[in-house]
Amino acid sequence: DQMGVVRKGPFQMSAAVLSKTGGEAPVALVLGAIKGIGKGIGLDLARRGCRVALTYYDWEDELPGMQADFAVFGANADIFQVDLRDCDSVLRLIPAVMARFGRLDILINNIERGGWPVVHGPYTPAQWDLEIETTLRAKRWVFEAALPHLKESGNGCVVNLSSIAGLVGRSGPASLIFNDGYAAANRAVGLLTESWARVAAPEVRVNEIMLGLVDTRHAAMTRGWGLLEPDQKQALLDHTLLGRTGTIDDVVKAVRFIINDAPFMSGSVIRLDGGYVLGGEKVAPMPPGVL
Repeated sequence: DQMGVVRKGPFQMSAAVLSKTGGEAPVALVLGAIKGIGKGIGLDLARRGCRVALTYYDWEDELPGMQADFAVFGANADIFQVDLRDCDSVLRLIPAVMARFGRLDILINNIERGGWPVVHGPYTPAQWDLEIETTLRAKRWVFEAALPHLKESGNGCVVNLSSIAGLVGRSGPASLIFNDGYAAANRAVGLLTESWARVAAPEVRVNEIMLGLVDTRHAAMTRGWGLLEPDQKQALLDHTLLGRTGTIDDVVKAVRFIINDAPFMSGSVIRLDGGYVLGGEKVAPMPPGVL
């Protein structure tokens, strides 16, 4: 099922991006755009002049809101329902996007399902498979199908969204948030980012944003966050140098930076976690010494 929905307002992508597309508005494929981070990224790209192809699979109750928010962009936005765990569906998605827009310049690889231990309890094989199939496998097949078209653009850009779960695993205050399989999958995304940067160069840049605790993903506006006790939430904040969780806008700005302002960056990881990985440790005052 698809719903055609057109850009309104001036083209605002950077001059570098615009020059490489021959003046034609670039096309971005944003996975997982029905709500939260994916939707925020898709809206920002559309407002800045991109034509956007947006995917969703479930969360049907969010669809009317998604349709309404992107309707103002008319023919410059299209919504595709697709199960990205199904490789055949992925192979149909990319040709559909190309048939609709004629080019592909940007891939926002935002597909994952991370089961919270506090929500799901002990692992089941089905939950493990879901986390691996979405967080890792789907990203790979979408990238492979999209790569020839990204290369053809001459100035392609891939942004992989991952999680600091790949670094901290199920440990410390995050033990209630990050599952083992989800953590392992996100560790592997980093390897894919580096491999894909080599494969895609020089026509395509591939970079990764490793998210910490962000609204709609491991923070507020999630079922799991609502299940945490106040002291458990505070422990997570105390473990974060900046003392807060991230916002969708924090992520949107990082994506915008990679697309517009980082033409010499590829194979890199931006850790957008407010300092969680550093553990909230403070530096002690310099002692006077003995000399």
